[in-house]
Amino acid sequence: MDNRLRHLAGLRYFEAAARKKSYSKAAEELFVSQAAVSQKIRQLEQELDCKLFVRQGRDMQLTPSGQMLFQQVSLGFNEVIKGLNHIQSEPIDGLLKVSAPPSFASRWLLPRLWKFSMQYPNIPIQVDTTCKEIRLNNGEMDVAIWQSDTMETKGGLNIELLFSEPLYPFCSPLLANSLKLTRPEQLLECWLIHFKCESFSWQDWFTQSGISMNKESVKWMEVETFDLAMSAVMAGHGACLATDSLANDFTQRSMLVKPFDLAMQPGISFHLLTEPSSPRQVRIKAFTQWLKTEIDCHQETLLPKRS
Repeated sequence: MDNRLRHLAGLRYFEAAARKKSYSKAAEELFVSQAAVSQKIRQLEQELDCKLFVRQGRDMQLTPSGQMLFQQVSLGFNEVIKGLNHIQSEPIDGLLKVSAPPSFASRWLLPRLWKFSMQYPNIPIQVDTTCKEIRLNNGEMDVAIWQSDTMETKGGLNIELLFSEPLYPFCSPLLANSLKLTRPEQLLECWLIHFKCESFSWQDWFTQSGISMNKESVKWMEVETFDLAMSAVMAGHGACLATDSLANDFTQRSMLVKPFDLAMQPGISFHLLTEPSSPRQVRIKAFTQWLKTEIDCHQETLLPKRS
């Protein structure tokens, strides 16, 4: 066996520091002091006779040698984790960590999650709301729901399309009545609420609707999240783009209206990502089956009713 494998402990410290780009953050993850991380990496550099990190401001940046080592160490550790997962399968009871975009979590998932908890009371759910990429192959999350127009295969993960929906303009009933909205061009006269997501583009909606929009002359307000956009629109502060699923609760309570049935395609798509080698396969399967059933039921409610 290669004698360099005696440095496995140092490689563990190195992998964490390289991934976090910080000795202090690696120390927090490993429950050791920053000095311990620094010492382990210094010893590893001495044994390998090459520099692995250089400091740039507050961050620790990998050298070319460090980058090459990090890539291979990450692959190796992931394979070890997969092997451990295969021989250490967990029972159905236990915590399940789910990641989802803030809009999907607050407007779609959380209002329905009580049904899953009633069906599986021994599987508590931890919901993480983020738009950033989540690592599933190291146990950081068990299930990820991503909003994306297209999804490429990522590191052996299982990827499934949950559903896709077009985008429509929504506004408050008060605004619709005060502007006497009869033509989609009239939306250019009100505030257009935009939140930071490329898929929700007013420019694209107007283009698909055959309407010329001069961005310089339009009144804009940009907000951080979809929920903030909804709050502004319900208060009468303009219009925003949304899907029927995300706005359905508000339209049913007459807090929002869809002034024009002009859809922007392809709209937005939600994908389900899982790690096939996770030791929590049984509870992941329970959750994903429940999720797909809920989506099927919800999609049926959005279909036009037959007279």
